[in-house]
Amino acid sequence: QVQLVESGGDLVQAGGSLRLSCAASGRTFSSYSVGWFRQAPGKEREFVAGIKYSGDRLADSVKGRFTISRDNAKNTVYLQMNSLKPEDTAVYYCAAKPGLYLPTMAEAYDYWGQGTQVTVSS
Repeated sequence: QVQLVESGGDLVQAGGSLRLSCAASGRTFSSYSVGWFRQAPGKEREFVAGIKYSGDRLADSVKGRFTISRDNAKNTVYLQMNSLKPEDTAVYYCAAKPGLYLPTMAEAYDYWGQGTQVTVSS
């Protein structure tokens, strides 16, 4: 069992930056693939970024602005978000699944955090 806790969401002006954190319980977290998803009001949950033991993937909409990294010693995955736009406004969730496959579909993930709100004002 893995428990995930997101933090770092905030209200920020367009062009600003935020760093989201996803802290996980569990001693084998390094073997999990972790994804960041977001969901805006009235929209479906969408893949933003994901990281596995080696390698990562970013959605086209955030390439060049967001980066994902992990610190296995701290059982934490980070999402650095730069050059934020109003359309980035959403609740951001981290999700995890065991293994090396890095899916972009939300239903492929086994564990989810409670979400953290990111609001970007214009």
